[in-house]
Amino acid sequence: MLKIAQVLNNNVALVDLDNQRQAVVKGKGIAFQKQRGDSIEASNVEKLFYLETETSRQNLYFLLKDIPIDVVTTTYEIIDVARRKYHINVVDYIYITLSDHVFGAYKRFREGTYLDSLVPDLHEQYLNEYAAAYTALSIINNDLGVGFPRSEAKNIALHFINAIGQSSEEQRFGEAKEATVSDLVQEVLKRHGILRSTSNGNYYDRFMIHLQYLVDRLQHSDKDATVIKPRIVAELEGSYPRSYEIASEIFDEIRKNIYPEMSEDERLYFVIHIQRLITESPIGNG
Repeated sequence: MLKIAQVLNNNVALVDLDNQRQAVVKGKGIAFQKQRGDSIEASNVEKLFYLETETSRQNLYFLLKDIPIDVVTTTYEIIDVARRKYHINVVDYIYITLSDHVFGAYKRFREGTYLDSLVPDLHEQYLNEYAAAYTALSIINNDLGVGFPRSEAKNIALHFINAIGQSSEEQRFGEAKEATVSDLVQEVLKRHGILRSTSNGNYYDRFMIHLQYLVDRLQHSDKDATVIKPRIVAELEGSYPRSYEIASEIFDEIRKNIYPEMSEDERLYFVIHIQRLITESPIGNG
């Protein structure tokens, strides 16, 4: 028997486990007419997602303020599969960024405004992350009743790639360097007239979250990892010249002033984040 800590809806609840752990459980009608302190039969649970850290629990409550529970549980399932089946070690902030992305894509799909992903194909360098992304795509289409194209997997894979790092309990962020990187980036963006606004707020915040974890990612990066192929970088430069210019300015300043050994991979991530911020259309595609 599992004791309910909070009913999230008729089919989803937060439950207390042993050793002061909690988990999200999902099953048809498992929380119907139940309340905090009531029990749920373990045999009625169809899916269970552990909340291993305090950060993951805080993320859950943060997400539930703005994102439907079905989208949140779908995201938790995706991350759980990525960790267990594909052994992808991601930091906890992916719960927020991926949930936000899935919800945004879901709304655009329902409104008929969804567009195929313009993210470059990096599967040759990130086979595991792409395999997890294609599984995630099947989970999303099944759980949320949508029909995203296969190209959506590139967006999902990028979230896994961006969030690769150590678990929350292992992270030791260099807070001073975090602040320095964020200040530097915001100053460059400001010079190019890019400020946070209502229209770009989600993408701006996502970029800032990426930067918060940049320090940790660089400190624990695999020096032997495959670098993004020059062909892909050249394609981005040709398709998104303004984004590439701004991203390169950020990349060069961080490399010069903070991390001389920063990988070229980060330049690509910066281009993609900035392209979303300024919604620059690919040359030749209108």
